[in-house]
Amino acid sequence: MKIVVAPDSFKGSLTAIEVAGGIERGIREIFPEAEIIKIPMADGGDGTVQCLVNATGGKILREKVTGPLGEEVLASYGILGDKKTAVIEMAEASGLTLVPVNKRNPLVTTTYGTGQLIRAALDQGCRKMIIGIGGSATNDGGAGMVQALGAKLLDEEGKEIGFGGGELKKISRIDIRHMDKRLSDTKILVASDVTNPLCGPKGASRVYGPQKGATPEMAEELDKSLAHFAKMIKRDLHKDVKDMPGAGAAGGLGASLMAFLNAELRPGIDIVIEVVKLEEAIKGADLVITGEGKIDSQTIYGKAPIGVAKIAKKYNIPVIAIAALIGDDADIVHQYGIDNLIKVSEPPVSLTEPKSKKIRLIKKSIKQFLERKSKTIS
Repeated sequence: MKIVVAPDSFKGSLTAIEVAGGIERGIREIFPEAEIIKIPMADGGDGTVQCLVNATGGKILREKVTGPLGEEVLASYGILGDKKTAVIEMAEASGLTLVPVNKRNPLVTTTYGTGQLIRAALDQGCRKMIIGIGGSATNDGGAGMVQALGAKLLDEEGKEIGFGGGELKKISRIDIRHMDKRLSDTKILVASDVTNPLCGPKGASRVYGPQKGATPEMAEELDKSLAHFAKMIKRDLHKDVKDMPGAGAAGGLGASLMAFLNAELRPGIDIVIEVVKLEEAIKGADLVITGEGKIDSQTIYGKAPIGVAKIAKKYNIPVIAIAALIGDDADIVHQYGIDNLIKVSEPPVSLTEPKSKKIRLIKKSIKQFLERKSKTIS
């Protein structure tokens, strides 16, 4: 029997590797001779760097960069096993978790550190980059990022604008003559499931600004500032990003990645599936087991278990998904290729319990399920 184990992390509780280990131990209790292929997954958000580095035999590097409030932070990024591809999570440099709740203010937070990580990857010889842009603290339209890469965003007096979304309205001219020349032969894939435009009622500022500390008045100001930035981009770069799907991702970072770096936005899970060669591993399997911390109706929107199930169903392979929490509305996932849902055995997996106990509970849950189902999947 060949079984592919491809879970995402249980966010804030267990890494994808730890979850996969618990699942494997449960399988061994029932099918000791099974061929088990473990492929820890991610969906482009937290954990994507570690997932792709592990899958390809790459390495993690650390770089001192400018954090969202202008302070120095130590950010990690990865280089994959091919030594040519970097994987970056913008949240490492410009993430919401780096800003204390009482200091969250998207008028001043910057993506400058994300640009520094891109530059660091260029210095390492990388000419392909995968950038996850979830969890941002920013609403600067990616202005800080492009400034770190050499773009000049100039006011009426020819001076560089400062950090933050509140400065964008000052832009009078964009000068990209001094942008890092290495970017011209660098392919950039952006892992993003956000399809919001840059501006308007569904734009970055109004939809995501409040979680970053924006009041309704600030969100309105930021929306106007992003609209002005888009106008300058259209005039000086001849690219119209204002209503482009995904431009509003990460406080408008999506817009600058497309406009200045010619990046391609793709669903994060699709990028991960491609890099870890999941389809190749799944071919010929008898069973696929996936999972994540919580499975509910939101799981169908670009989450790892659905991406895994989609590949498995191409080959008519049964799919089991395990989760610590299963929502009342989780049945919808059955329409997307997940045949069975397993809730981790009681007592529930809480954040305060030791990891060893959580892994044992996953093992126990998988073992109990396979004991009941072994006749139908043997």
